[in-house]
Amino acid sequence: MKDLNQYSLASRLVRLITFVDLPIKLKFRLFSLGVLFWFTVMAALTVVGMVGINMRYDKIVNHAVPQDKVVQKVIRNLQAMTIDSSNMLKAEDHVTVERLQDLSFKRLRDVRDFSSALALGGAVNDYSHDSGKLLETLNTTSLSINPEGVLYLKSLNTLLDEIDVSYSDFFTYKLQVLNKEAPNGEHLDGRYKTLENHISRASEISVNFSSKLSELYHTSSTKISEIIEVTIFAIIGVLLVAILLLVLFTKWIVQSLAKPIKAIIDQIHDVGTGDVDLTNKIEITSRDEIGTLSQEFNGLMDTVYSMSTFKRVIEEDATLEDVYARIGDVFSRELKIDDFVIYEVNDNQRDMTPVYPLALSSKEMACNSDILTHCDLCRAKKTSHEISSLAYPQVCKQFKEETGKTHICLPMIIGGRTGGVVQFLFHGEGGQAINVPDIQSRIFKAETYIKQALSVLEAKRLMNTLRESALKDPLTGLYNRRFLQDHANHVISGVLRRKKTLGLIMCDLDYFKQVNDQYGHDVGDTVLKETATLINKGVRDTDIVIRFGGEEFIILLVDISPGDAILVAEKIRKIFDEAKIKVPNGSIHKTLSLGVSEFPGDGEGFWQCIKYADVALYNAKDTGRNKAVRFDEEMWTGDEF
Repeated sequence: MKDLNQYSLASRLVRLITFVDLPIKLKFRLFSLGVLFWFTVMAALTVVGMVGINMRYDKIVNHAVPQDKVVQKVIRNLQAMTIDSSNMLKAEDHVTVERLQDLSFKRLRDVRDFSSALALGGAVNDYSHDSGKLLETLNTTSLSINPEGVLYLKSLNTLLDEIDVSYSDFFTYKLQVLNKEAPNGEHLDGRYKTLENHISRASEISVNFSSKLSELYHTSSTKISEIIEVTIFAIIGVLLVAILLLVLFTKWIVQSLAKPIKAIIDQIHDVGTGDVDLTNKIEITSRDEIGTLSQEFNGLMDTVYSMSTFKRVIEEDATLEDVYARIGDVFSRELKIDDFVIYEVNDNQRDMTPVYPLALSSKEMACNSDILTHCDLCRAKKTSHEISSLAYPQVCKQFKEETGKTHICLPMIIGGRTGGVVQFLFHGEGGQAINVPDIQSRIFKAETYIKQALSVLEAKRLMNTLRESALKDPLTGLYNRRFLQDHANHVISGVLRRKKTLGLIMCDLDYFKQVNDQYGHDVGDTVLKETATLINKGVRDTDIVIRFGGEEFIILLVDISPGDAILVAEKIRKIFDEAKIKVPNGSIHKTLSLGVSEFPGDGEGFWQCIKYADVALYNAKDTGRNKAVRFDEEMWTGDEF
């Protein structure tokens, strides 16, 4: 741990800013102020953003939208006036003309009311011109603060005056035409065009102003989105900075919480100390008691974590080979031991096998190869104790002294007996003597890892035994029907993937019941075991022989060519026919009937083809026995499989 006086002035300033050497109370006070500061900053950003949003929202909701509604009313009334004037031009009677005149003047009056509301602000009523019923009341604000709005109202009022004059002139002349006081024709059309022109100009400037209000609406909406986006990013940025500082300051403060846990330092020291070589250490950033606590805690946690992680990982490994490989990897990576061998004692307790590394020849072994077939020659296996040439040179007679190495053999006690032996080999480097304390330290950790693995090894060996016993027939040693059910899909998928044929041969002993009746079940068992042996002679190592039930067997010929299955079946039949099965008081001769099918040649389904082989077997039985019969479609009499 560094002395504080060794730090430079800049380093001391940084340590002061980061609270490393401050009292715990002051750390918490400054921490609270910092949290309050960042909350205040985020609150201020939120308020500023909300104010900006409110201002833009006010422009839209309280100004642009209500004003645009009124302008739209103006536009609709002007468009209606255009239609009314057109209808008046075509009218042929006084009643229609006067009705249209009255309607147009009402519309003109409404437009003036809407214009007045836009100029002064406030409420304006919109009535139905047919029924006089109040349709709605519009509330708007004044356009007096909007230069474009003022210009619009000025132009609109001027045009409304012109429309009023033009309309009166057009109406008067129209009545004169109807009364035949004036000629119908060019003079009336001219007055109509003048009126229509004024209405059109008023509509045009209203539409243009409505577009500007819509543009204002979209501009304000965009600004609101921008304000929201900027506010969100600003808050996120501040939040990230605050979180970063919070994490850093929390870390620094937590590192200073030595007093509440100082009482457990001695306990951690007792658990974490020992001749354990720590490779990873927590950096000590202060000179208070947290330094001591960190050292002790780190030592303990590294050991506990490594062991618990190791055991959890090997528990999830699929096979014993994976577990042994994992143990070997730990020895190499964690303990820096490169020269070692893991032996597994077989269940018969007579022989042992090197399981890591797998490719180990007798010349590479540091012990005589006799221990592989007579494992009791291994002193560690026989005594179930640690055997170390460090403690006593030449302690084991089976060790080859010419290797010039020191060996330490650790037995693995599984299920109350020695289930394996781990042999560690050491030699001095560069003519230097072996570092005994260092070796003892690594062996201490190796023993700990081995103890963690023992329960897993026992469980997986037991599972392997149970799995084998569940899938094999105890009498013949062949696979049983359950194996076929569990592994059929794997075999089928491989054959289909390789685009090969799977031969299926169903075998059945002829007149087997007579053997049991005449010689007894012991002789019957002998015949079944010899049958399994004879069938295995006629097939390859890659083929699978299964006792299907009773005296019935099935053979899976993997990756054959179409038509080969019947040849193999005939070969097996001949082997069996030529054999004499030895029984007490002599020998007997038995024959075999066989039914053959091929997958996928005979059918799309695997079990369907097994059924076909069974049908062929029964055909062989029915036609004289002691023969191999290939399935033919004519043998199948059922409607469907």
